[in-house]
Amino acid sequence: MLYLIFIFFIILAIFISFSHVFASESRSMPYVSKETLILLLLIYLTLLIAFGLLYTVFHIEGIPVLVENGEEISGGYFSVFTHSVYFSAITILTVGYGDITPIGIGRVIAMTEALIGFVMPAAFVVRVVLHMDSRDTKKK
Repeated sequence: MLYLIFIFFIILAIFISFSHVFASESRSMPYVSKETLILLLLIYLTLLIAFGLLYTVFHIEGIPVLVENGEEISGGYFSVFTHSVYFSAITILTVGYGDITPIGIGRVIAMTEALIGFVMPAAFVVRVVLHMDSRDTKKK
C-alpha cells in the first residue's frame, strides 16, 4: 500500500514539473506550445518505429543487422520487431545501453538514427525560439 502512495506522489511531481514547461511566470505566454511538444513526440515515435521496421526488414531478408549477447537476434516476426524497436528507441534517444549491438549495414543505419536523434532537440529549440520571436513581433 505504501508503494502506491509513493507512485502517486512521483506521478504527481512529474505532472507538476511537466506542466511548468507550458507556462511562464505570468501564465500569459507559455514557453512551449503543446502542439510543438506533441509534434516532437510524434516525430520521435514515427522515426523510432520506422527505423525499427527497417532493422526488422533487413533481418527478414536474411541480412543480419543486430546481435544480442554476440548472437543474431532470433525468433518470430514479433520478437524481432520488438527487439528492433527497442534498439531503435535506445539509439534515437542516444542512451545506448549496449545490450543489442548493430553489425554490418546496421552500424550505418544506427549512426544515421543517432545523428537524427541528436539533432532533433536542437531543431526543437530553434522552433520554440522562432515561435516566441514571432509572437513578440506580433505584439509590437
